[in-house]
Amino acid sequence: MYGAPVDLSFKDISSLADAWTEEPNSGLRPLKRNSQTKYLSQSLRLNNNNISELSDLQKTVSHFLAEPSQLRWLDLSFNNITHIDQVLCELHELRVLYLHGNSIFILSEVDRLGVLPHLHSITLHGNAIEINKAYRNRVISVLPQIKTMDFNVVTQQERVMAKIWHHSYNHSRTAKRILQ
Repeated sequence: MYGAPVDLSFKDISSLADAWTEEPNSGLRPLKRNSQTKYLSQSLRLNNNNISELSDLQKTVSHFLAEPSQLRWLDLSFNNITHIDQVLCELHELRVLYLHGNSIFILSEVDRLGVLPHLHSITLHGNAIEINKAYRNRVISVLPQIKTMDFNVVTQQERVMAKIWHHSYNHSRTAKRILQ
């Protein structure tokens, strides 16, 4: 029933509202539309643009997709995104989220994505958060259902290490608060 991704990559889009006037790129598989001319897809590619603000993401998804609540795959890689916006947390059916090659610099913002129950694949490499020593452990600990991170399978050993890291991290934070 669902067709090819709606591909708005490499369109020089600066704001999501700019995307509304764009025609998606044609791919190997043709895009299917419903009677309201919305696309029968569960995937949206907005990669390789100049997007920095995600506040219009829901409107953009609704503009293009026949069933916006069924968005499963979102590619926002290679943009100018600096924060993990709360709007991403409203995409409850999301399975795959690509955020690599942006400018996200606060690692704790990844914690917000913990509310996405079906998220199983995420990319965050190529962001400033990647240089943090706790990067992989933190992401795996706040997204325990994740199967792949940065195009690499999350192993059982990594899950154990992330759990140990999470326990020691929370323990040291609690101890610091008590001492203050």
